Amino acid sequence: MTDEIPLSHPDITDAEIRIVTDVLRSGRLSIGPYQQEFEEEVANRTGRTHGIACSSGTAGLHMVVQAMGIAPGDEVITTPFSFIASSNVILYAGATPVFVDIDSRSLNMNPASVEAAITPKTKAILAVETFGNPTHMDTYRAIADRNEIRLIEDACEGLGGRYKKRPIGSFGHAAVFGFYPNKQITTGEGGMVVTDDDRIADICRSLRNQGRDPVHDDTEVARTGSWLTHERLGYNYRMSELQAALGVVQMNRLDEIVSMREAVARRYIERFMATSDLIVPTVDADTVMSWFVFVVRLSDQYSAEERGRIIDGIRRHDVGAAAYFPCIHLQPFYRERFGFKEGDFPIAESISNRTIALPFYNRLTDRDADFAAQTMELMLSRENIRRT
Repeated sequence: MTDEIPLSHPDITDAEIRIVTDVLRSGRLSIGPYQQEFEEEVANRTGRTHGIACSSGTAGLHMVVQAMGIAPGDEVITTPFSFIASSNVILYAGATPVFVDIDSRSLNMNPASVEAAITPKTKAILAVETFGNPTHMDTYRAIADRNEIRLIEDACEGLGGRYKKRPIGSFGHAAVFGFYPNKQITTGEGGMVVTDDDRIADICRSLRNQGRDPVHDDTEVARTGSWLTHERLGYNYRMSELQAALGVVQMNRLDEIVSMREAVARRYIERFMATSDLIVPTVDADTVMSWFVFVVRLSDQYSAEERGRIIDGIRRHDVGAAAYFPCIHLQPFYRERFGFKEGDFPIAESISNRTIALPFYNRLTDRDADFAAQTMELMLSRENIRRT
């Protein structure tokens, strides 16, 4: 029995530990110079004018939805194959998520379905770069521009990737990154809005800081009574200086991190290419993936029940494995509120029932990756024996 191989693991070095310790000793724990530096680094990396650090990717998406004026009665087209936050933020604004089915190759929304779903009530498209794949982002932007609506780019899973030589985060009228511990870089919890739109940037800066005027992010102004003046309904969505400092060091390592994750993904792909029971991720020639997770899917002959037994078997061997993602429209809350049912989005549902995420992180060793792959192959063999 090998030691436990987790599904994900953050990559924290002595440099990150030192800088966080320095911040703790400084006494400047919020709204400090590291926040500004981190914002500038992410904005520069994505070719955007503004970076607005916040407490999570979900918070960033929520602020963008608010800043774009999305409100009750509006519709936002989005994917059912995602982490639930990408749809929840639409509900936070009182608007309605309009799901469309996905493309089986990229796992992103089918562009033709996006265009067909536009109505006079459509205010925006919220497009997710699923697992870090930016395919179709330029097409979504063209659809949005042609119909005079907004594109929100949920880039929470894709920092460091490129599509047609453009960085992930550069396609939407605003884009949002997330820095949860399983992401390419982490600040523990945290997110970042990037945009070229001055108005969106100013509103997001205000919203993250209890609705204060954006200038009151400055701590010198914060010492005056104007710190207690609130221009709009806002939230406590600030990023701490500890998180921002951690992000600065992680951003300095981003190219190294993306390269390490690419090597792990490539090792899995080469191992599984000859396994007819598995479909490995497909990356188009125009795409430079920034791998978020490594998700394979079982071939069509496997049921969701069989997938569950395979995942349970992998875990019994102390190897992390999980179903990624359950469809949002089939979550209990969405079924109850909107009346969704099985069969509404058949491609997303079919893929969702057969996905398996395997251990994936920067420093996953070749030995552990091979053991995880071997365990997957063993569980497939056992499941096939059950059928005979």
